[in-house]
Amino acid sequence: MQQASPYLKSLTLDGEQFSYYALDSLSKTHDIERLPFAAKILLENLLRHSAEEFVQEDDINKLATWDINDSATTEIAFVPSRVVLQDFTGVPAVVDLAAMRDAMVDLGGDPQKINPLKPVELVIDHSVMVDYFAEEDALDKNTAMEVQRNKERYQFLRWGQQAFDNFKVVPPGKGIVHQVNLEYLARVTFIEEQDDQTLLYPDTLVGTDSHTTMINGLGILGWGVGGIEAEAAMLGQPVTMLIPEVVGMEITGSLPPGTTATDLVLTITQKLREFGVVGKFVEFYGDGVKHLTIADRATIANMAPEYGATCGIFPLDEQTETYLRLTGRDNRNIDLIKAYAQAQGMWGSDAQKTAVYHANLHIDLSDVVTSIAGPKRPQDRIALSDAAAEFDTWLSEQEKLIITTEDPEKGRFESEGGQQVEKNEESSQVDYNGQKFSLNDGAVVIAAITSCTNTSNPSVLIAAGLLAKKASEMGLSVKPWVKTSFAPGSQVVTEYLNKANLTHELENLGFHLVGYGCTTCIGNSGPLPEPISAAIRKEKLNVTSVLSGNRNFEGRIHSDVKANYLASPPLVIAYALAGNMHIDLLKEPLGTDKNGKPVYLRDIWPSNEEIQALVTDVVNSEMFSERYSHIFEGDETWNNLDVVDSEQYNWPESTYVKKPTFFDGITQQPEAIDAISNARCLLKLGDTVTTDHISPAGSIAPDGPAAQYLRAHGVEEHDFNSFGSRRGNHEIMMRGTFANVRLKNQLAPGTEGGWTRFQPSAEQMSVFDAAMKYQEQGTPSIVIAGKEYGTGSSRDWAAKGPLLLGVKAVIAESYERIHRSNLIGMGILPLQFKPGDDAQTLKLDGTEQYSISAIEKGQKEVCVSVKGENGEFTFDAQIRIDTPNEFSYFNDGGILQYVLRSLNKKA
Repeated sequence: MQQASPYLKSLTLDGEQFSYYALDSLSKTHDIERLPFAAKILLENLLRHSAEEFVQEDDINKLATWDINDSATTEIAFVPSRVVLQDFTGVPAVVDLAAMRDAMVDLGGDPQKINPLKPVELVIDHSVMVDYFAEEDALDKNTAMEVQRNKERYQFLRWGQQAFDNFKVVPPGKGIVHQVNLEYLARVTFIEEQDDQTLLYPDTLVGTDSHTTMINGLGILGWGVGGIEAEAAMLGQPVTMLIPEVVGMEITGSLPPGTTATDLVLTITQKLREFGVVGKFVEFYGDGVKHLTIADRATIANMAPEYGATCGIFPLDEQTETYLRLTGRDNRNIDLIKAYAQAQGMWGSDAQKTAVYHANLHIDLSDVVTSIAGPKRPQDRIALSDAAAEFDTWLSEQEKLIITTEDPEKGRFESEGGQQVEKNEESSQVDYNGQKFSLNDGAVVIAAITSCTNTSNPSVLIAAGLLAKKASEMGLSVKPWVKTSFAPGSQVVTEYLNKANLTHELENLGFHLVGYGCTTCIGNSGPLPEPISAAIRKEKLNVTSVLSGNRNFEGRIHSDVKANYLASPPLVIAYALAGNMHIDLLKEPLGTDKNGKPVYLRDIWPSNEEIQALVTDVVNSEMFSERYSHIFEGDETWNNLDVVDSEQYNWPESTYVKKPTFFDGITQQPEAIDAISNARCLLKLGDTVTTDHISPAGSIAPDGPAAQYLRAHGVEEHDFNSFGSRRGNHEIMMRGTFANVRLKNQLAPGTEGGWTRFQPSAEQMSVFDAAMKYQEQGTPSIVIAGKEYGTGSSRDWAAKGPLLLGVKAVIAESYERIHRSNLIGMGILPLQFKPGDDAQTLKLDGTEQYSISAIEKGQKEVCVSVKGENGEFTFDAQIRIDTPNEFSYFNDGGILQYVLRSLNKKA
């Protein structure tokens, strides 16, 4: 019983008594003040679950001791208080739960054992695309298309909401999951009735999106996990992790006039990437933190995946209290949050002064300058003063690759020494929307104010609105080739922009509201106008996008756009006005006013005082309370969706939702781990291959394997929708795996996209076709990769897809944390080259046959045998199954199989 716990204490507030697991109950044996804020949250989690079999007393002592010089690795359990989902990754999670109910019945068990045991909230935000833009009814048109395209998915989610306990769905058109989480869903402190007591404990979470870390800005510990790991957490399984290294970043000073939180986060991302924080916690502290609003902090926390950290957490303090009151949270709960944090020694930056970190970094806010990041990575920050010159340098270095989408033999010919087509340097003439103009290299063809990273911050959106107002007053206009869009993460944004009379100013420049969702930031930028797209492809122009998002990997924003730059919302508008990345915004004019006088960026950039005065005037708690009072209520279309009333899903014929094959033939006991014999290399990849390269994302190419499947099932091209919207259908997803248009497979040199060479014939074909041929032959396959394999957003299909293609193992130089976990979660063996080894030093070209011995629990290395034209040899590789729990998952064939068998065994 909890009452018997030696860690339990009571707290009284306004005459009401509450219980909590007190960190100072360990003060006689441990110096708890040494622990960073994040480590205190983990320690409380262990104390609260100390009666469970997955928590050992040694785990508590190890964490409480907080010896940063101890190199030994200790696995601990972490039980999140709740789980958040977005619909792209959430739909397959719910699909898997539905399939697990069927599998439970197949095993003779009770399907009701498959139910979320923690609060689960899914926000539909990833489905809306920018089909319509720069027109008054763009929102209505895009919403109508969204519902039309996704009706089957939405019906399934409505079934899930009624069939599963503890599962809520925020309907489409309400906002972006991380912003909704920040502004409404976050509890900060859970207040829960347990037995005969009211228990207080920290709000913690995992989410099926790597930017779940945005909630760290509110002092809540949470991070992104793969969909399969989130499903296990929903079903009561702890997240197993090693005691993390915590890097402290001291913040001092204050931001200079004219700079934004976007400039700050790009600077921090660059600094932390250079230092190296992959797999580590980052904790921000110092006097400068007090000058950062929660909106500023959330922007920084949001981009933790971009700087490589598991999380980037800020303290609980007066800014937290101010924000909670601003967003309409209950006053009694706010008082409890503060009282509980103070009791635990977790309130304010003073509580961090005695914290001991594994490393200490520093950033002076006064050193931050106006910046952008790109053209391919968010950590590649560029001072705005250098942006034009940097772009010119990048442009001069571009390879003239031939994309073999239409003619793979052409690319093969060129890779073998054939003559390449020379790029025509002349500009392309375009006739569009009643205007004729030249389209050149460097043209900004997409300018998108998008993403919760920035749209959760009133300061940068008010700044964008004021800049738009001044630009219009001076007679400036957006260039005709720029596709403009505005997609905030919350309906509250519309409220305060309307109150500030800035909505119309944004619309004057074409930044009409296109939807409340992720849109361009996740690749849902929609089609470019056909004349623009045709000109780009005809002349093979290197055009650009500028967006206020968090990711800019090549191929992510739009298949026609190679260079993508992250920028603050006002800078997005500035580049839309300039129309080209060649222009130095600090020295060259954006255009001319009505009198022909040059207008510079400095002439229309609003002052900090203007921005803050307007934010104070127009943003209030009533807006949040009103907009979120009906957050779970859908419109008439949503509420009228037909929903089957059953505990098991009936799996109607659908190209969106299909019962997966992961549990086919499941048995009560797992089969023994087999060796991998004579495997073929499906892909040989370089460094920084992202989950965007691996997992199907964006639009479905009309000539690819997924398109062939859809046509065979009667779906016309205009109804293909995106891969993300079809993640509930494994047949489509496996056909889009490794099919990103920018993927470079070294087995098929001279090509970009989902091409490989089938071995041993070396016949060039799609990755999907080669994988199916290998499976028909009974030949397993592997993937060979370089450094940072699987970096980017958490995508469970980056592991599910390879599994369905027959991939049994990946051998890489290093892994991104979430993706390595996902590989294990799907039963794929992650191996890592030993230091000094890689594909080049070992002279692996991917044409060989590979054999890997069966592994055992606790084994750290395995022998890989290679047989090729140059003979046979072996090398040892590290087994990246890092914890005992991970081996249990791998041994069962995956984490879901492990959970299913475990739940079936329970009475």
